[in-house]
Amino acid sequence: MKMSEALKTELVNFSELTGEAASARRAELARHVATLFALTSDRCSDEQVDIYDSVLLRLVDMVESEVRRFVAEQMSTLRRGPEETIRRLASDVIEVSEPILVRSTVLRDADLVSIAEEQGNDHRYAIAQREVLSADVTDILVRRGDLKVKRKIASNDGASLSGSAIELLISDSAADATLQLSLSDRPDLAEAQIASLISIASDEVRKKLQTSGRSGETAQLDEAADIAARRMSNQYWLGRYDFETARSRILLLAKKGMVNEAALRRFASEDRFAEAVATFAWLVRCGVEEASHWMVRPDPEPFVILAKASGFSSITVGSLLSIGPWRHRLTPENRSHAMNLYERMTVAEAKRKIAHWSYNVLK
Repeated sequence: MKMSEALKTELVNFSELTGEAASARRAELARHVATLFALTSDRCSDEQVDIYDSVLLRLVDMVESEVRRFVAEQMSTLRRGPEETIRRLASDVIEVSEPILVRSTVLRDADLVSIAEEQGNDHRYAIAQREVLSADVTDILVRRGDLKVKRKIASNDGASLSGSAIELLISDSAADATLQLSLSDRPDLAEAQIASLISIASDEVRKKLQTSGRSGETAQLDEAADIAARRMSNQYWLGRYDFETARSRILLLAKKGMVNEAALRRFASEDRFAEAVATFAWLVRCGVEEASHWMVRPDPEPFVILAKASGFSSITVGSLLSIGPWRHRLTPENRSHAMNLYERMTVAEAKRKIAHWSYNVLK
């Protein structure tokens, strides 16, 4: 007997499942079907998945929350699954929906946004714990969520945040040291946002916390401001990368004649900042330390001038402006301004500026 036929004949017989006396049978069947699918999901055809979906969808509406929680646990870690059932469980009471909301990759962004809008903060907090969250989802979580949700989003490294979401979190952190501390440790804040975070911890906020007896949070505010201030320094960012190892790798590639602009673009596309810096340094004939300082500063104009004088393409320059520290330190406006400068400048103009730098250094 084919599996689909077995499912139809054995699992979709609901006539024996009505009435109070069949409660235990319904629970047993729901657990059995969920376990069976979890064990065989990778080998099921699309038709078989649809059959499981129709059976489970009906069963979860016939059983108690404890059993629905069991089904949700079984479904939560599957790469493919009964989508309608998973959506149904994701909108259930939080005791049932939590494992689905936290772990299921079957849910789409549209599902998460809908649940975040329609359900309460318990559901939003569960979503906020997901390993990866898009900006579309975090936008609604930040707008609609309570402080607990916002703290979780701020501390979640896998949560992408839009500019408006970051601004709202920074604003809300004015009176919450925990939120501010989490924000200060995020690697994706732009320079201006870090400055706002530092300024938000005003003396007035500290006084309010001290007056309410929350001296511990006052210390946290100071710590958050210190962390944010450090992140505005070039050395903070450069200290995250192993330039010495990268330099050794590039020297080996250079001996094989494999260090060129194409290699530089490849390192940029892979966000391998240390290797990109070492390659750039080799191509423009300067030291790795010197190149690293050009490629970390909030003002990229010196880098743009050197890249133009060296004849790099606009594709390469644009790629380099979007990796490593610049991925976080440059605003879209800064990046656009740098590219406009690159496009307008001629190679001759760039070389004249470099000659002027050298003249001033030698004077």
